[in-house]
Amino acid sequence: MMDFLTVSKELFAMISVQNVIDILIVAYLVYKIIYWVSGTQAAEVAKGLLLIVLTMQLSSWFGLITLSYILKNVLTAGLILLVVVFQPELRRILGRIGRTSIFENRIMRNLFSVRKSDANFEEMIDTIVQASTDMGKERRGALIVIERQTDLDDIVSTGIKMEAALSKELLENIFVPYTPLHDGAAVINLEEGKIMAAGCLLPLTQIKTLRKELGTRHRAGLGMSEVSDALTIIVSEETGTVSVAVKGRLSRFLNATTLKKLLVDELAGEEGNVNIEGFLRFRQNEKEKEE
Repeated sequence: MMDFLTVSKELFAMISVQNVIDILIVAYLVYKIIYWVSGTQAAEVAKGLLLIVLTMQLSSWFGLITLSYILKNVLTAGLILLVVVFQPELRRILGRIGRTSIFENRIMRNLFSVRKSDANFEEMIDTIVQASTDMGKERRGALIVIERQTDLDDIVSTGIKMEAALSKELLENIFVPYTPLHDGAAVINLEEGKIMAAGCLLPLTQIKTLRKELGTRHRAGLGMSEVSDALTIIVSEETGTVSVAVKGRLSRFLNATTLKKLLVDELAGEEGNVNIEGFLRFRQNEKEKEE
């Protein structure tokens, strides 16, 4: 018993603060990677890789030289193939790392983004809210992407460039059924107050655990929120439900009030991109309604 305590004491004495920090950082990174890939195709591949690594280690311990050699080469070639095959997942993970809180604070935002100033912020939000809720009442499917810090030029290039002034009438007209642009997404740049493009193609989410009633529009909206910091409004053609996808999460069953509150809450955090007086007035009106 004394020998065990002595050995334990010596082991703990060898552990430094740097070792503890190192272990905690690695554990956190492993946890985040597992969290990000869970429910996607990459999760199944990760399980296969883990099985190969365990088999390779066991074969090495038991002296199975041929099997160990084959598995080592398979693993080396497999890692190179994974980079090619799972580009979307890798891009999504790296994008999430870039959008962590350390990069989203005010100082980092000022360093890495263009400073925005638009006194018509509240008016533009009202325009988007009115168009979205009106299309919801008519059960007219729509996908509206609001660009933020992440550049969406690659998404804009997949559609028809418009660079037209944002208006309720134009936004609703884009999503008239059976017209050339109604199946794609409209991209809005609030900094310029313009609809940059329509009929754009969005990446679909790889999450397999979504409810079956969520169709392609919802999957595209979620996929867009996973690879960028953009905010996507989805109007269901089947039910007229208005939803918002942001940061890989989906908020559903929004009405005009809750949709505006969500948009203001999300977009008000961007330095200089908000009419502060309008934002405070909106908050005061909401409190008065509740009272």
